[in-house]
Amino acid sequence: MLVRQARQLVRAGHQVTIVAGRGERWDAQIGAEIISLLDARHPRVLRAKASLDLSEVPADFNELVHQIESELRRACDGAQVIIAHNVASLNKNLALTAALYNLSRDKSQPRQVLWHHDLSGTAERARAELHSGWPWDLLRTAWPGVKQVTVSDTRRQELAALFDLPLRQITLVPSGLDLTDFLDLPPHLARLMNDLRLTAAAPILLSPVRLTRRKNLEQSLETLAELRNHMPDALLIVSGQSSVLGKDYFEQLQKLRSRLGLENYVIFLSERFPEGLSERALSALYRLADALLITSREEGFGMPLLEAGLSGLPIFCTDLEPLQALAGENALFFSPNDSGKLVAERIAGRLQADPVYRMRVRVRREYTWEAIFLKQMTPLLNFESHPAD
Repeated sequence: MLVRQARQLVRAGHQVTIVAGRGERWDAQIGAEIISLLDARHPRVLRAKASLDLSEVPADFNELVHQIESELRRACDGAQVIIAHNVASLNKNLALTAALYNLSRDKSQPRQVLWHHDLSGTAERARAELHSGWPWDLLRTAWPGVKQVTVSDTRRQELAALFDLPLRQITLVPSGLDLTDFLDLPPHLARLMNDLRLTAAAPILLSPVRLTRRKNLEQSLETLAELRNHMPDALLIVSGQSSVLGKDYFEQLQKLRSRLGLENYVIFLSERFPEGLSERALSALYRLADALLITSREEGFGMPLLEAGLSGLPIFCTDLEPLQALAGENALFFSPNDSGKLVAERIAGRLQADPVYRMRVRVRREYTWEAIFLKQMTPLLNFESHPAD
């Protein structure tokens, strides 16, 4: 999760440094600061925890807290926000918890966002290790002036009860997937996805065909225009190139796109990538798309249907004999002469009833770091901190 957040912050133009107890820098764009005393497995930290678990504060505990605090002040010099994951939640390194708490009380230090994945304060397994008083109470009290974040509503409810806080003072930000990494998108497609905010599109229809008249792309565009009456965020990606002889046809399609008001919803990749796409990039498009749309008037075989089959995409295509032979009962067929309205109604009915499609859209819109960052991370970076005097 830490890595995903860092990458999204960098993509948004922020300067990021990960401060950890062990590891090494792996990304030239993301700084790394290793402070060994932050590591829960450091010998001094382990000795301190052994004593603390027995309700004894070690004699050198304050010295350990001071050392960690000094290192944190140095590492965070110039920062605006500290995002701390589980530091104020778990009793793995209470010296680090105390040092971070001390920083939160200093108005000259960065604002803090405390991210809670797990809670020692409510966990039965940790009950015997938590005792009354300082420093254990740092895990049971709401620190003034910080932003509290949990990864699920269950944790939010638990934290509210533990800290005696109103729910409105705790922000819920779920964990997410990095869509670029998970779908193995090449950099140019990742940029396209971000530029067009494809995480919000639904459905994403893919037509991996050349821009020739026999592909009957007029029907695809008219279908999309009608589909947006049922599914307002629908979008069509046409991945193929235009030949020199097909230039006039491509211009007609561009005019039709404009006439239908689809300039932002029909993406001809030949406009963005005139050199064409590699096989790897085309495979990535199948992983990104929600369905295959083929409106051809003529086909000799129908390779996109096989590619869609292996990619798990619903197939919507014209009732040509080669396509019927490939897909059998596993596609939704229509005539190349059908109206866009009729085809759109059939596509909408099929997808809206499909729990796999609905889950894909839910994940893309709510549980990818791209979507989470746009909706929820930005406000966290701008909150005002007012620690008590």
